Amino acid sequence: MITAENLTKRFGSRTAVDDVSFSVQPGRVTGFLGPNGAGKSTTMRMIMGLDRPSSGRATVNGRPFAEHAAPLRQAGALLDAKAAHPGRTAEAHLRLIAATNGIDRRRVDEVIALTGIGQVAGRRIGGFSLGMHQRLGIAATMLGDPQVLIFDEPVNGLDPEGVHWVRGFARARAAEGRTVFLSSHLMSEMAQTADHIIVLGRGRVLADAPLAEFLRAADRDLTRVRVSDADVLARRIAADGVRVTRTSGEDLEIDGIPAHRIARAAAEEGLDLFELSPVGSSLEEAYLALTDDATEYRSDQAAAA
Repeated sequence: MITAENLTKRFGSRTAVDDVSFSVQPGRVTGFLGPNGAGKSTTMRMIMGLDRPSSGRATVNGRPFAEHAAPLRQAGALLDAKAAHPGRTAEAHLRLIAATNGIDRRRVDEVIALTGIGQVAGRRIGGFSLGMHQRLGIAATMLGDPQVLIFDEPVNGLDPEGVHWVRGFARARAAEGRTVFLSSHLMSEMAQTADHIIVLGRGRVLADAPLAEFLRAADRDLTRVRVSDADVLARRIAADGVRVTRTSGEDLEIDGIPAHRIARAAAEEGLDLFELSPVGSSLEEAYLALTDDATEYRSDQAAAA
């Protein structure tokens, strides 16, 4: 379990993390979202004891990470996939970490097999692809067989096979009862991976909820409609706050009016309805709506939109 209590980090006059409190529970994947500069990486570094909070505290399994007698048996973190000496082999890298943390050498063989890097274990890390760097980093997180796993952008730059593998790995570890905390900018991937969502914006918590609840809160009255006469239906439901978009032929997307009122309007006009499909908000739509005012860096085009 991970707990942040009134966690704050200042760099000079800039506040990167501002009075953040949350808990990350075992047995589920918790997604950590937020725009660039929101404070996600800084928060993860404070959890792992790499940055000292200006105030507040972060604990792993009830105490600060650095205070555990065998910290790698409590938590493993992948914060920088390329934080390994390029001249070492993957196996030597893992054996060095194991030796300096009192971990049996047999565990190195186990994590190599677990992450599927056996064929490259004898190669120098400098020649690795990004996907192999990520797998090696994940292998290192598992050396102590910890109950808490922290991954910062583990699928960034990976091909579809690599993304699929990381997703399956994260979900499998959560199914074992571990605490899995990961950040990503890939909303479609996070929607398939996370059970719970924490959103940061300008250093503050904007949302902390189960994924399904987060999406329900962002739902809007958007409905896909296929009807015998789209023009007649559009005129019938025309009102302030109702937006009708012709997608093709007699197909419409209608926003701002519940589906049952659309069906009633079609029936009163004697129209045939071939499709009436309410469309829930995607994670990307819900996230963008929530963080619109908390985006620190944006293009001129986006700002003008």
